[in-house]
Amino acid sequence: MDEKVLMLAAMAAREHAHCKYSGFAVGAALLTDDGQIYTGCNVENASYSLGCCAERTAIFKAVSDGKREFSAIAICGAPKGDEPDAPCIPCGACLQVMAEFCGDDFPIVLSDGVHVLKEFLPVRFTL
Repeated sequence: MDEKVLMLAAMAAREHAHCKYSGFAVGAALLTDDGQIYTGCNVENASYSLGCCAERTAIFKAVSDGKREFSAIAICGAPKGDEPDAPCIPCGACLQVMAEFCGDDFPIVLSDGVHVLKEFLPVRFTL
């Protein structure tokens, strides 16, 4: 995995964010096991709960194309117009969606380095 290439793809995806309510633009780039990159951005809605985070957008795009095996995800976020410098940690919903498809050691690339899923989601919901 080339962390820099993945982060650059996330930064490019961030440019498409629809964040007119929060002003916080997020981009994500998901690497599949076969080397494809699926990107996503946050898409907000006036009815706030109907929006979707960048991470879930990327995962849902990949899954809708038949992909189920993922190698890593890069995430960057900051107020629109600012350069992302602080880590943009995934929300609980995004972490749970990652847990549906990925193991505890799934790499999450942030601006401060590489983390693993279990670090942010020590206990996942299961049926």
